[in-house]
Order: sequence, then C-alpha cells, then structure tokens
Amino acid sequence: MEQFQSGWKRNYYGKGDVTVYRLERQGQSAQPFFSANVKMLLYGDAFWSTYTTGDNTGLIATDSMKNFIQRETMNYSGPDLEGCCEFLARKFIGLYPQVEGLQVTANEIPYARQGRMSFSPSGPEQRTARVEVNRQGIVEAAAGIRGFRLLRLGGSAFHGFVRDEYTTLPDIANRPLHMWLDLEWSYTANGHAFNDGAVAQAIGKLTHELFDAFESGSIQEIIYQLGTRILADHPTIGEVHLQADNRTWDTIAEQGDSLGIYTDARPAYGCLGLRMRR
Repeated sequence: MEQFQSGWKRNYYGKGDVTVYRLERQGQSAQPFFSANVKMLLYGDAFWSTYTTGDNTGLIATDSMKNFIQRETMNYSGPDLEGCCEFLARKFIGLYPQVEGLQVTANEIPYARQGRMSFSPSGPEQRTARVEVNRQGIVEAAAGIRGFRLLRLGGSAFHGFVRDEYTTLPDIANRPLHMWLDLEWSYTANGHAFNDGAVAQAIGKLTHELFDAFESGSIQEIIYQLGTRILADHPTIGEVHLQADNRTWDTIAEQGDSLGIYTDARPAYGCLGLRMRR
C-alpha cells in the first residue's frame, strides 16, 4: 500500500516499473550513464469520477505517464535520483492542472564503470529517492540506499537474551555475521535533498567502514551506531530509518574461531528496525 507525506488520499493512480537509461554515448561526461526504475502516482478529486462512474474525463492515461517519464528524462541533465524525481514531478504538475499532487519514486539500476566506454551490472546496493510535489511546492524529499549485503568474518556476539522453554539458540561470543540492510533518510529542509548524490555516496562509504570496524553485541547495536553516526556526520539529515535482516549462515562445522564451513540460513530470519530523529 502506498503512503503520501501529505496525508491520507481517497484515491490515487499511476504507472510503475518504468525503466529509463540515459546514455551520453561519447563517454566524455563525468556521468555518461544514468539509470532508474520510476513509479509516478497522481492524486486529485478530478479523477474520482473514474472510480464512481467510469467517466475518464480529465484522466491522464498511465501509458502517457510512462511516455512522459521516458522522454523527459532526456531533458534532465543531473546525476542524482532526487533531482530527477523533482524534475519530473514539477514538469508534470505544470502540464496538467487537474493534478493536485504527485509522488515520484526512483530506484537506481546499478551499473559500474569499467572503462571509458564500458559498464557492467553492479550492486546489489541501489540508491533510492522519493519526491512528492503539490500545488504549494515540495511536500517530501527522501533518499536511501537499499540492498546492502554485509558479511563480517568475526567480532559479532549475541548472548544474555531471555531463556525459557522456547529457547534453543546458544549464547554466541564470536560469530560470522551476515546481514542485509536498507536505509532511508529525510532532511531538515527539503532543499537539502538535492546534493548531486554526495550524501548517499558518503553514507554508503560510512556503512561499510563502520560494519568493518565495529565489534558488536547485537545487530541492534550496529544499526544504532550507524544511525548515530549518520546524524552526527550530516547535519542536514533530520531523520534516518534503518532496517536490518539477520541472514547469518547456518554452521556446518568449525575448527575453533579460525575456520568454519557454513551454508545459507533457513528461510526464517530476524528483522530489526530503528528510526532516529535529530
């Protein structure tokens, strides 16, 4: 279910899974490759009759929305998803007076540069952005990074938790930790979101560095330390949301703390969330 920062909506509609790849084909610019998977959602009373009577007067076809996104991305010259979302949202609402507001979400389709003219798929980390615009201006501008897959060989503990008749997990002093992590943040002012991707780049680097350096007693402690550092290092960020999944591998055999064989964990996994505000 979709949510809007501006509040509850009686109705909304739009187009999702719209892919765009913008190529500066000479490879001369700093970022000749830009990619995104875009979703656009509109809302407004003008569209209510489509629901109640099937009257499509004033309705903008979702196919037209797809064409708008793909064609207008040619006219966006910036490097970051946040700027692209704002560009598309502002232009669209300017074209159609019956639109009261809209939300544009973009997920990076990650490719890494391999040479002057070549790229290859990368990831699984992908940057994300979400911008909502109405007739008064920007309602929300948020960004994030999804899909961290983090493995630490040791230095992760988990013990001292509640023990009762349902407990089978042993105390663990030094485990190999495999976790997935998604991050999303919003800013103290919406204008701070448009920073050419510098904040996302810095947070991605910080996440890997902290995970490598920090010995923890729980995954909760890891994401708390990361959230604290994000707020401390980036005064323009007002809130950060962290969600981690414990995907630690099952142990097959170990030789002390020096060597082990592991396999993918069973389907059930632990999920942990944290929101921190300035």
